[in-house]
Amino acid sequence: MVPAMASVNYRLIRDAIESEQQIICIYGGHYREICPHILGRRDGEEKLLSWQFGGETASRLPPGGEWRCLNVADMKDIKVRNGRWHTGEYHRTAQTCVEDVDLDINIHVRKR
Repeated sequence: MVPAMASVNYRLIRDAIESEQQIICIYGGHYREICPHILGRRDGEEKLLSWQFGGETASRLPPGGEWRCLNVADMKDIKVRNGRWHTGEYHRTAQTCVEDVDLDINIHVRKR
């Protein structure tokens, strides 16, 4: 169930997670290709934990990609597209990006 006060960006991202679709967007002035994994809030802000597998970053993107914690309000020109699902091989630590989880692809989508 979508939170009542969810932004347009949040709703787009939520639909993408439920459909296991990729997202392309501009974030921090850089074009990014991501797979959204966990959506919710931290400290009252909408947050997204995603796997960035392509595009640009302010630093170097490792081969294969890297986890990114994104502020949903700062994501621009969001487009959803079909494509191969990308994710990290492992987690070194528990994620701290999203405190109040609304939707987690591994729990709410893939375990249906």
